[in-house]
Amino acid sequence: VSIKSSLLKRVVGSATMASATAKQPAKAASKAASGGTGGSAGGAPAMPLASPLMGGLNKKKKPFLGMAAPLGYVPGLGRGATGFTTRSDIGPARDANDPVDDRHAPPGKRTVGDQMKKNQEEDEEDLNDTNYDEFNGYAGSLFSSGPYEKDDEEADAIYAALDKRMDERRKERRELREKEEIEKYRMERPKIQQQFSDLKRKLAEVTEDEWLSIPEVGDARNKRQRNPRHEKLTPVPDSFFAKHLQTGENHTSVDPLQGQFAGLATPFPGGLNTPYPGGMTPEAGELDMRKIGQARNTLMDMRLSQVSDSVSGQTVVDPKGYLTDLNSMIPTHGGDISDIKKARLLLKSVRETNPHHPPAWIASARLEEVTGKLQVARNLIMKGTEMCPKSEDVWLEAARLQPGDTAKAVVAQAVRHLPQSVRIYIRAAELETDIRAKKRVLRKALENVSKSVRLWKIAVELEEPEDARIMLSRAVECCPTSVELWLALARLETYENARRVLNKARENIPTDRHIWITAAKLEEANGNTQMVEKIIDRAITSLRANGVEINREQWIQDAEECDKAGSVATCQAVIRAVIGIGIEEEDCKHTWMEDADSCVAHGALECARAIYAHALQVFPSKKSVWLRAAYFEKNHGTRARRLLAKARSSAPTARVSGGPLTNWTTLGAISYEGLSCVITRHGPITGFKVFMKSVRLEWVLGNIDAAHELCTEALKHYEDFPKLWMMRGQIEEQSENIDKAREAYNQGLKKCPHSMSLWLLLSRLEERVGQLTRARAILEKARLKNPQTPEIWLESVRLEYRAGLKNISNTLMAKALQECPNSGILWAEAVFLEARPQRKTKSVDALKKCEHDPHVLLAVAKLFWSERKITKAREWFLRTVKIEPDLGDAWAFFYKFELQHGTEEQQQEVKKRCENAEPRHGELWCAESKHVLNWQKNIGEILVLVASKIKNTF
Repeated sequence: VSIKSSLLKRVVGSATMASATAKQPAKAASKAASGGTGGSAGGAPAMPLASPLMGGLNKKKKPFLGMAAPLGYVPGLGRGATGFTTRSDIGPARDANDPVDDRHAPPGKRTVGDQMKKNQEEDEEDLNDTNYDEFNGYAGSLFSSGPYEKDDEEADAIYAALDKRMDERRKERRELREKEEIEKYRMERPKIQQQFSDLKRKLAEVTEDEWLSIPEVGDARNKRQRNPRHEKLTPVPDSFFAKHLQTGENHTSVDPLQGQFAGLATPFPGGLNTPYPGGMTPEAGELDMRKIGQARNTLMDMRLSQVSDSVSGQTVVDPKGYLTDLNSMIPTHGGDISDIKKARLLLKSVRETNPHHPPAWIASARLEEVTGKLQVARNLIMKGTEMCPKSEDVWLEAARLQPGDTAKAVVAQAVRHLPQSVRIYIRAAELETDIRAKKRVLRKALENVSKSVRLWKIAVELEEPEDARIMLSRAVECCPTSVELWLALARLETYENARRVLNKARENIPTDRHIWITAAKLEEANGNTQMVEKIIDRAITSLRANGVEINREQWIQDAEECDKAGSVATCQAVIRAVIGIGIEEEDCKHTWMEDADSCVAHGALECARAIYAHALQVFPSKKSVWLRAAYFEKNHGTRARRLLAKARSSAPTARVSGGPLTNWTTLGAISYEGLSCVITRHGPITGFKVFMKSVRLEWVLGNIDAAHELCTEALKHYEDFPKLWMMRGQIEEQSENIDKAREAYNQGLKKCPHSMSLWLLLSRLEERVGQLTRARAILEKARLKNPQTPEIWLESVRLEYRAGLKNISNTLMAKALQECPNSGILWAEAVFLEARPQRKTKSVDALKKCEHDPHVLLAVAKLFWSERKITKAREWFLRTVKIEPDLGDAWAFFYKFELQHGTEEQQQEVKKRCENAEPRHGELWCAESKHVLNWQKNIGEILVLVASKIKNTF
């Protein structure tokens, strides 16, 4: 029984397989023909259906056998027989490198291995943990590898319909929200195009020069691409053409010249003894290169003459230079071609809509001119003259576009249509090249338009003086209200006739100020200066009576013009007449100072001087006015000696401040000494300072005798003023009068025993003449009378050091530091009296005693400088000039330091800061700034001079 049941199962299985394979008989047959073997688990061959055992089974054949399998039916699924595969299912065995059947397969799918790998990647699912999400699960579908059936398709359609319906319910709100989000996002993060939209609009304001100044972007190509080798063209010589012309000929006879000259002496080119030039062989095919060149030149002349016409009547292309001006033929318009076409279309529409509108014709002609179509522009503008014969602008544009003689014809036609047009007559005169023709045109114009001031002025400019005077006489009759014509006629007339002309002009034009000012200048030029003031006052009165408002700014400008023309009396009279018009009393001082500064800026010095003089009369006790006047006289004046003499005569013995004395002293001091404010620096100004400045003035000007006399006179009144004694001694020293200088210093010390400068001057005088013992005694006497005086101790130390007695100088320095322990100048000197290794220690002690003394800080800066510590030295120099900007020696050393170790910018910076600080003190600085030879030098020049005399002896 078991054997029969197993045999039955095998037969049923084979029948089932046969029914399955019957669906594809051709395929099965092909597979059987290729040697495929059906297989079971054991690999035995399939039993044929025509076996004897099947004969009894056909009677009980199932009805479903031979029918099509139902949808989704898998053979053997019920009994679990699904784990085997036959060769007929998978096809023949093929290597992975074998090509596929598709000849046009894309790259990556052309071999069997590529397709197998692709199918394996599609079948495998990415179930990695990194691809898993708690809410959404895996990124892909877990069932994507399963079969897709009709119920799956129906379910997907239902879900898609639901999603579509839900999506339509919220579509409007969602789209609105998305639009708002996009707008918000664009506002926060605009596109590059939107960010630069404002800058693109500003490109319209960029000028051509600015655009051309934009640097070019670098070329990123390599050198061979950037600089390609240009094709070299070498002109072919004429002999080449002649040679090849001859080689193409057929010769049927022997040339008799060959027998004459033999083979090597052929008359053709290349022969050794040819009687003819190579290119001039007299054969039938002769090539005359000279005629070809002439023909070429003729053709070029024709082409050049065609383009030689232009708007101005001159040639655009130079016929002799051929290519010299070819660039002028290139259109200069920078617009796009489409824009030009649009503009042309719009202007055409305007012309057709309103043909009598002149601007349309002018714009159309200029558009064509810009685009290089000059002849089209001329045709258009001439058409415009026909449509608008009464338009002055159209005729002028036509004359501008037409060349030479044609332009004259156009202007002549314009005159016939517009006989009263001044601009057309002027254009006609401009077109004429001969002066006589210009005069003829202008006289013809004046016959038709006699009231035109412009025509009269142009016509007068072309005439000689005598003819111009006659023409102006006629011009003022035709144009009696033209001020320029009246003034021009007055300038050409004699003095008496000019007065009559100006009087007649005032009668015709009573409201013009220029006639009155010209009359005043006329009187001044002829020496009647007393009439100038009367004329200006009468002018103010007459103009007011005729309802003219007096504008002081205009009158001041007229005064400046008079000043520049050399009419000083007239400009001063105008200033005095109008300076106080329209100004409140409390604003007078401020306004007048601004007016004076404005006049100085415009170069009208006499106007400024007149303003200051008027201000000093109104405000005689205002210090600021006197100071401003003093600065003006310092920079532009030449009146110091007269002013100081007035000051001395005003108050020769005054000792109180204020009043005219103060003002004159300050004026003299600032004008010739350069001090910025004597009052604030020296206290109340008294009479002895007036004498001091007077002596100083005569001294610097080289008038030694006058200075000596003034000094002697001053000492009679102020014998207790030490500066007068010092000046007298220095004047005697300059004159090499040593005894008189010593006597002056001694007398001064009797009157002023506490003047340190007198003691120092006397000691240095004795040292200079070799009296070292006497100089030492003078300084010791000075120390007794003036104890605890650092200047005297310092001079004593330096005296011994200069004499070579370093031990004595060190001893004196020790005593000086005991008596004056807080003296900065002594500590600064003590640092450099020490040997180089001990200087740093000494500088530390000096800083402990005098931490903020500028002399000690300067000594430390010089110490770092001597050690070549550039950065630290610069820091200490900056600290010194910051603490005491009035110390000129610090600025001089700082500038010398920058000259050696700084850049040019650093040098200029130090010089500029020094000029702003205006230092006034310092031993080295005062020696140069107060020298009589340097009295006119400014701060910057003195700084350079002091720095040049500094030696790096430290």
